[in-house]
Amino acid sequence: MDVNAAVAAAAAIAGVLTGVIAMLAFRWSERDQKRPTRTSLHTDPVLPPGVDTVLSVLRSSAVVLDEGDAVVKASSAAYALGLVRGGKLAVEPMLQMARDTRRDGEIRQVELDLPRRGTGRGEALAVSARVAPLGSRLVLLLVEDLTEARRIEAVRRDFVANVSHELKTPVGALSLLSEAVMDASDDPEAVERFAGRMQIEATRLTNLVQELIDLSRVQNDDPLEDAEPVRVDELVAEAIDRCRHAAGTKQITMAASVGGGPVGTSDEGGGGRRAETADLHLWGNRGQLAAALGNLVENAVNYSPARTRVGIAARKVTASGGAHIEIAVTDQGIGISEKDKERVFERFYRVDPARSRATGGTGLGLAIVKHVAASHGGEVSVWSSEGQGSTFTLRLPEAGVARDRATQHSALDDEAGQSAPAVPSPDSPDSSQYEPLPAPEVLP
Repeated sequence: MDVNAAVAAAAAIAGVLTGVIAMLAFRWSERDQKRPTRTSLHTDPVLPPGVDTVLSVLRSSAVVLDEGDAVVKASSAAYALGLVRGGKLAVEPMLQMARDTRRDGEIRQVELDLPRRGTGRGEALAVSARVAPLGSRLVLLLVEDLTEARRIEAVRRDFVANVSHELKTPVGALSLLSEAVMDASDDPEAVERFAGRMQIEATRLTNLVQELIDLSRVQNDDPLEDAEPVRVDELVAEAIDRCRHAAGTKQITMAASVGGGPVGTSDEGGGGRRAETADLHLWGNRGQLAAALGNLVENAVNYSPARTRVGIAARKVTASGGAHIEIAVTDQGIGISEKDKERVFERFYRVDPARSRATGGTGLGLAIVKHVAASHGGEVSVWSSEGQGSTFTLRLPEAGVARDRATQHSALDDEAGQSAPAVPSPDSPDSSQYEPLPAPEVLP
């Protein structure tokens, strides 16, 4: 009996000890799990509430770094700019800024030029980077792309400089000529000669101011607000009439064809007879369309040698985006080099500045043509070969197509409250299919 009691007591004591040991082990394990480790500090950072939502709607590229410089959060724009690669911030100056801000808590900002990825042309990407602490452990980096803003500012700066230079030339000439007239008051022949020069410079100044006004108007106005059907043959005839005197002076033959029918031909330069033509219409602002085509024909005449030909051809082209009207102006002039083709539509850019001074050109004509074409839902292109001449092609939607697009965009504007420009068809044929005119004819 005593032996059984002793065994039972020993078993009870052993059970109690086992329970105590198990409880202590459980408590120790629970305590160990709650203890922060070095690994958890670096791999499980938590963004403050609402920060993730704010970063997702920012226009700037956003990157959040933890205390080990690992990327906790990065926007898609940050990846697109090449700021984040392999989970790390790839721009060393920005990384150093983040470390300095983490150390002292100060906000830092700097502008940097970064290499552009994927272009292979060594172009720099201008950015503004701002680093600020985010809580006690994280650092926020915001990067703004300034490339387009800098480009626009450079264009604006160049435009102001060019305008100032172009205005200064005729104004200075008028000032000098007026002094010469005063000094030669006793010499009627000299006065007449200087007065003629003053008229030339005054005309040049007037043309420059007018083209600046025209360029400003086509950039700011919506040509489809007062749009109307415009006959292509009337535009071509008006462009020929505009250049009749200059072409006649240089004995340049002008020939035009709309849809296969002649609009006007002349062996004495300029005008010609009207003939039955295909019924081609454009939809837009008649004044702007006439100015654009007139600038192309005027350039063709000004840059062509004497006793050559200038041709204007218009035709209807059917593409997947709808019917288009192509108007090609071909000359036998000096041609345009490959390096100049990309810049001929820039404001004040001239292939041959000396010839432009002789012809009184301002360098704004092709810029106006480009803006008119774009505002009417079309485009302008150029084919050229040095010494053989050039072909400038206006490609615009036909009246019906353009009117339908204008109606659709107007309906969308009413719904969305914002305008959407017409998009030219990507399937439009290339202007190089227009063959250059044959060799110049020597006229009697």
